[in-house]
Amino acid sequence: MAEKKTVTITQVGSPIGRRADQRATLIGLGLNKLHRTSTLEDTPSVRGMIAKVAHLLKVEEA
Repeated sequence: MAEKKTVTITQVGSPIGRRADQRATLIGLGLNKLHRTSTLEDTPSVRGMIAKVAHLLKVEEA
């Protein structure tokens, strides 16, 4: 069976002063503090969440 693609994201921007939905999106991605890293399956829904808060993240393809 083929290996699932993953994407590694690191939070590099602060959610202070951001809208509540952007803070909630970070929590949904498994991030809540600066420099935390999360590895997630590369799905369209995860890509949409990343696009919403791309200015706060560093994304690495795996």
